[in-house]
Amino acid sequence: MLTCQAFLPMLAAAADENGATDTTPAVIANLSARVGSIGDNRLGGWYSYRGSKSALNQMTRTLSIETGRRKQKVACLLLHPGTTQTDLSGPFQKVRVKSSPNAALGVARLCIFLMERTVSQLLDIIDSASMQDNGRYIAWDGKDIVW
Repeated sequence: MLTCQAFLPMLAAAADENGATDTTPAVIANLSARVGSIGDNRLGGWYSYRGSKSALNQMTRTLSIETGRRKQKVACLLLHPGTTQTDLSGPFQKVRVKSSPNAALGVARLCIFLMERTVSQLLDIIDSASMQDNGRYIAWDGKDIVW
């Protein structure tokens, strides 16, 4: 977030110079996660990770309010990439998924994306962002995530 704050004046100036509009703004896209949602927390746990993602969400939302108030053509987005095949998700891929969302400790194998697909999905969201998306918390499939 400090990097975002430091570069925002230059990004906003570049957006103005290059003709950014409400439909084609510059974009700050921060990688969050669904576990950063307070309203979607059904499992508990992961205190540090949840807390850090919730803090990132709050700071990015605050930055989006500031860019909007200043009429800067910079959209600030929070993106949940979905579960991506990485070392972080590896341990959770082996746990069975039960029918109750509260009983599931892992993720279904069909919901795990290769990194290339994750990148493609997120770039599609970024490329289609407008100022109406400023401050949104968006899942990999383009749907809003509850705060």
